[in-house]
Amino acid sequence: MIIRPMEREELDVILDWAVGEGWNPGLTDADVFWSTDPDGFIAAEVDGALVGGGSIVAYGDEYGFMGLFIVRTDRRGLGLGRELWLARRDLLRDRLSPHAAIEMDGVFAMQDFYAQGGFAFQHRDLRFAGTGGAPLGGANAVEVVDLADIPFGAVDAYDRAHFAAPRAAFLADWIDRPGGHAVGVHDDDACRGFAVARPCRQGFKIGPLFADDVGIAEALFDELSARLAGEQIFLDVPEVNAAAIDLARRHDMTEVFGCAHMTLGPPPSLPYREIFGVTTFELG
Repeated sequence: MIIRPMEREELDVILDWAVGEGWNPGLTDADVFWSTDPDGFIAAEVDGALVGGGSIVAYGDEYGFMGLFIVRTDRRGLGLGRELWLARRDLLRDRLSPHAAIEMDGVFAMQDFYAQGGFAFQHRDLRFAGTGGAPLGGANAVEVVDLADIPFGAVDAYDRAHFAAPRAAFLADWIDRPGGHAVGVHDDDACRGFAVARPCRQGFKIGPLFADDVGIAEALFDELSARLAGEQIFLDVPEVNAAAIDLARRHDMTEVFGCAHMTLGPPPSLPYREIFGVTTFELG
C-alpha cells in the first residue's frame, strides 16, 4: 500500500463511499473541505487503485482534526486500515507543534482502536433526525435574521469562542453554500448565536448551532426548521449539553447515529453548554 497526498477528484470518490456508510455528506462538502486545507487529505492506493483515505486538517499549528477515515469495502480486514490510520495520525502530528491537540469523531465500534492510538474519550456526539416544520409554540420572541445581516467579523468572533481554533476561511465558505441557509441572532454589533443548514445527499444537516442560551438556540432551530418544512433534518449534538438533547427530543427528533469525540493531547476548553450542534464530523 502506498500512502500519499490525495488528489482533488479522489475526495469526491471518498465522499461517495461515505454515503454507503450512512454518513450522509453535504452536496458541496468536498469544495469547502478542500479549500480549507488542500494538504489535509491523505489517500491510500494498492496497485494504482484508491483503497482508502481520510482528512488530517491543520488549523494553524496548534490544532488538528482527523476525520473521513474510510477503507474501500473489499479491502477491509487486511490490516490496511490500521496502517493508514496510524500514518495519518503521524503525518498530522508532523504538521503541528509538539503539544498541539488533535481531535476526531469516530464511530463507536472503533473507539478501542483509537484509544490504543493515544486518543482519550471526551464525550459522545449524537445525530438526531427529524422533519422540518412550524415552531412548536408559534412565533418566537427572539429575532432571527439572515446571517448576512450580521457583520462577518462578529460571526467569526463568535465562532472562535466555540471552536478550538480560528477558521475564518472555512467559515466564510460554510455559511454560503448553494441551497443552504444561515441565520443568526445579534445584539448591536455582537453575535449571540448562529446556525447553518446545508443540503446533503439525504435532507439537510444543521451545523453548527451555537447560541448563548437555549432560548436563542431554539429560535435559530425553529427558523431553519420552518424554512425546511417537510424536509428531513439532522442535528449532531454533543451529549454533554443536556439542553441540546432536550431541544432535539422536543422537536420529535430521533437518535440515528453517533460518534465518540476523542482527543490526542490536551483537550480544548470549549463552552459546551452553548454548543447545541457541532459543525461536521469530518473537519470538526
